[in-house]
Amino acid sequence: MKINLETFEGIDRPMYVLEEERLRRNLQLISDVAHEANVEIILAFKAYSLWKTFPIFREYIKSTTASSLFEARLAFEEFGCKAHTYSPAYTDYEIDKISDYSSHLSFNSLSQYTHYYNKVRGRVSIGLRINPEYSEVGTELYNPCAPGTRFGVTADKLPTRLPEGIEGFHCHCHCESGADVFERTLQHIENKFANWFPQLKWINFGGGHLMTRKDYNIQLLIDILKSFHERYPWLNLILEPGSAFGWQTGPLVSHVVDIVEDKGIRTAILDVSFTCHMPDCLEMPYLPEVRGAEIVETHYPSPNTYRLGGNSCLSGDFMGYWKFDHELEIGDTIILEDMLHYTTVKTTMFNGISHPAIALAHSDGTLEMLKVFGYEDYKNRMD
Repeated sequence: MKINLETFEGIDRPMYVLEEERLRRNLQLISDVAHEANVEIILAFKAYSLWKTFPIFREYIKSTTASSLFEARLAFEEFGCKAHTYSPAYTDYEIDKISDYSSHLSFNSLSQYTHYYNKVRGRVSIGLRINPEYSEVGTELYNPCAPGTRFGVTADKLPTRLPEGIEGFHCHCHCESGADVFERTLQHIENKFANWFPQLKWINFGGGHLMTRKDYNIQLLIDILKSFHERYPWLNLILEPGSAFGWQTGPLVSHVVDIVEDKGIRTAILDVSFTCHMPDCLEMPYLPEVRGAEIVETHYPSPNTYRLGGNSCLSGDFMGYWKFDHELEIGDTIILEDMLHYTTVKTTMFNGISHPAIALAHSDGTLEMLKVFGYEDYKNRMD
C-alpha cells in the first residue's frame, strides 16, 4: 500500500513508520563526516537495531557497536561484521561467544580485564573504558560520569604502563550533545589520559554525538577530529552514535480511542502507551512533538488542549499538554514525531497491550511491513 507521509491516512493500527528518505539523508551525512575527518563512525545497537534495514546501512557504514551477547551476535549474523563490544560486566557463560562475535572488546574495569584477559587475548583488540570525570549530560539517569558511576576507570587508578594487551581506550560522556560539548569534554580526556595515548592503537569516543540535528556544528566536529589526528596521528578514531542515525527518521502513528475528563483536565487516550512504547518520554523526561499541535504549559483555558494518555494500567502513563487547532474526536490520528531511536529497542509488552507494528516507508510512499506483533510474541517471552 502507498501512504501520505504527511497525514498517514489509511493506517488503522499503531505503527512506527521509518521513512527511508530521511534515513538515507542521515546516513549520507554521517558517511561524509567519517570520510572528511578520517574516522570510523559505527552504529550503536542500543539506540537502533532494526536489522531488516541493515542492507541500507551497509551502503554507508561498515561496522556496529554492541553492549551484550545478543547485540554482538546480531552484528555478526545480520550486519555481516564483528562488533565493537563494550559491556559494564561480562560473564563466564557468555565471554567466549561474545569474543567470537567481536573485533574489539572493551573492559569496564581493571578487575574485569584481569579476570578475562587470558580468555580473549589474541581473539579481539582489547580496550579499557576510561572515566574523565566530566560530562555535561544534565539528566542524572543518563550521566555516565556522575559521582559514584559504575562506568570506567579514572586516571588515578591506571598504572604508568598499561596492562598487557590493552590497545585502546573507550570513553562515553555524551547524550544528544553538540560538537561544542565534545570540544570541552575532549580537553578533560586529554588532560587526564594523554600520557597513555602513545601506548594505544585506537580510541573510541562513544556515542551521543548528535551530528544529524539541524543546529549541530558539523564543521566544528570535523575540525576537532582533524586536530586530534594531528596531535596523535597513530590513533584510529571511532565514534559510535545511535540517535544520530535514527534522528527524525519517522514517527509513531497512533489514534484517539477515547476522551475522558476529570477536574477540568481532558485526556485523549491513545492506542499506544508512553511507558511501553515511548519509555524515554517518562525516563528523560521530555514531551515529544505532536504533528499539528503545540506544547503548552497548562490545559486552561483553551478548549482544544488535551493531555495524552496511554492505554496501559500504569497510573502515570500520560503526558501533556498539547493544544490542537480543532476539537479531538475518537478515531483521530495522532502523529508522535521522531520515534525511531531508543523506542523499538526499549519497548515492553507490559499489560500485554498491542504492540505497534514497524514499517518502512520507501521514497515513493510504498509501505513495507517489517514486523507485526501478535499474541505469540507476548506469550513466547515467558515460554
